[in-house]
Amino acid sequence: MLFEVWAPRAGRVALRWAGDRATEPEIPMEPDDARAGWWRTDAPARDGDRYAFRLDDGPPLPDPRAARLPEGPGGPAAVVEHDRFGWRHPWSGRPLPGAVLYELHIGTYTPEGTFDAAAARLRHLADLGITHIELMPVCPFPGTHGWGYDGVAPWAVHEPYGGPEGLKRFVDAAHGQGLGVVLDVVHNHLGPSGNHLPEFGPYFTDTHHTPWGAAVNLDAPGSDEVRAYFLGSALSWLRDYRLDGLRLDAVHALHDDRTPHFLAQLSAAVDALAGRLRRPLFLIAESDLNDPRTTAPRHSGGQGLHAQWNDDFHHALHTALTGESQGYYADFARAPLAALAKTLTGGFFHDGTYSSFRGRPHGAPLDLRETPAYRLLAYAQTHDQIGNRALGDRLAAALSPGLLACAGALVLCAPFTPMLFMGEEWGARTPWQYFTDHTDPELAEAVRAGRRREFAEHAWAGDSAEWPDPQDPATRDRCVLDWSEPAVAPHSGLLAWYRTLLTLRRELPALTDPDPRHTSVRFDEEARWLLLCRGPLRVAVNLSPEATAAVPLPRGDGGRRPALEALAGWPAARLPGADGVLRLPPESVVVLGP
Repeated sequence: MLFEVWAPRAGRVALRWAGDRATEPEIPMEPDDARAGWWRTDAPARDGDRYAFRLDDGPPLPDPRAARLPEGPGGPAAVVEHDRFGWRHPWSGRPLPGAVLYELHIGTYTPEGTFDAAAARLRHLADLGITHIELMPVCPFPGTHGWGYDGVAPWAVHEPYGGPEGLKRFVDAAHGQGLGVVLDVVHNHLGPSGNHLPEFGPYFTDTHHTPWGAAVNLDAPGSDEVRAYFLGSALSWLRDYRLDGLRLDAVHALHDDRTPHFLAQLSAAVDALAGRLRRPLFLIAESDLNDPRTTAPRHSGGQGLHAQWNDDFHHALHTALTGESQGYYADFARAPLAALAKTLTGGFFHDGTYSSFRGRPHGAPLDLRETPAYRLLAYAQTHDQIGNRALGDRLAAALSPGLLACAGALVLCAPFTPMLFMGEEWGARTPWQYFTDHTDPELAEAVRAGRRREFAEHAWAGDSAEWPDPQDPATRDRCVLDWSEPAVAPHSGLLAWYRTLLTLRRELPALTDPDPRHTSVRFDEEARWLLLCRGPLRVAVNLSPEATAAVPLPRGDGGRRPALEALAGWPAARLPGADGVLRLPPESVVVLGP
């Protein structure tokens, strides 16, 4: 078996065995004449054998490209022969247009917090009408439980979840249910604990900085190999684990002054792999730049990513539902229904407008005639938007079932690709709080202090003594979904409502029509009602807690009122009166169609 590693600063490199082979002599590695800075050796090995590299007679270090770290970050690697896995379900893929995503954290989706336990719950998602699961990061991180954004080995799988074999079993089971799987990957930084990449080469640079420290080296000397490292990792997930797409964390923190940009290079590589595998693959960016170039085609100067999260939609919807106005909600809270209408018809709210949170203009206009609306993801809740609140409280902690039903209708009937956060479909009451399991006491205390400082800066209300300790195991335990909730009211009713909406989305072409000419919005800011028109469909919500809304429905061609049927409604379906006015009780929603 070929073992190789990029270590351009080393004078000597050796392969050292571990585990059952720890007593065997280490094997000197030779420079690769064809690739500067690379070392290689052939040695007999089989799946599961443990090994490490020694640089200049230093301590053993894990392989930067290890697919498995059975002892966690910093420990020896283990050989993984990907071809040994027996896939049970053939899979031709599911494309992004028409998709409904479901963000899921393996460690809290079930009490067990493993791939196998999560796989046993997949039927729930298939019956709900989900098309793709978006897994939060699964790369190794310190301890057992964490969000995963402090991973240190972007080619490997967290061992407590089930390691590489567990992830493959999960993906195979999902495909067996007709569900695609998207993985959240982090290229903008690596966790501080167990990260040995700087000892191998210039993986990081001081040329740029991020909120998490030195930036990944995408444009300084040595960046060719660093770019190849992350490109190879991305393609490995899609190829070796049969994933359908990747969600790219915080791409605005990928500092790259080279041409082409790393993201354009990545999207080109993924498109080429999709052609070779003959199944659709896609990349979804998390970006706060509101930059149309993120999803614009590469041939026109864009980065060619297939979609991006749209926080503007979330912020507008959140302020309309809750009335909150702190922090980045301030710009949206001035006229939340107007903000929501703008995002529903134009994609971005900040499209060159002044952002008081940033103290400057932000974003650029997005032409939905050139960028299909499905390239934007719409959501009412995400791990970030809940977890970065002081108490990690979901919308269900403060909103009535009626307002939760309105939120679901606006997400699932919007022209964008909808995404739900796990448990949202039944109004889960379990919080989603930030939790870590750092074994380094100094790092653990730094994380505690940092979170409390962030909460104070956002001026969260309440007693700071109630803010959860990320290192307390009870914090993670509180976040585990309660699977008894979906069977009892009011959760059962909300779950039935989401199933109805997802059935309508699947059966009515108007709800997946990306043409912006077929979407329009009317609203009354003071009366707190909004009417979303998707072709012949009408989605009317009344967000007022007390007043009945009188929503005048637009006439059709020729000035005549179209004959409408009540397709769905919360708490009950209803039709407009003879005067063409739909009268909605407080905190209710109706979907009408011809």
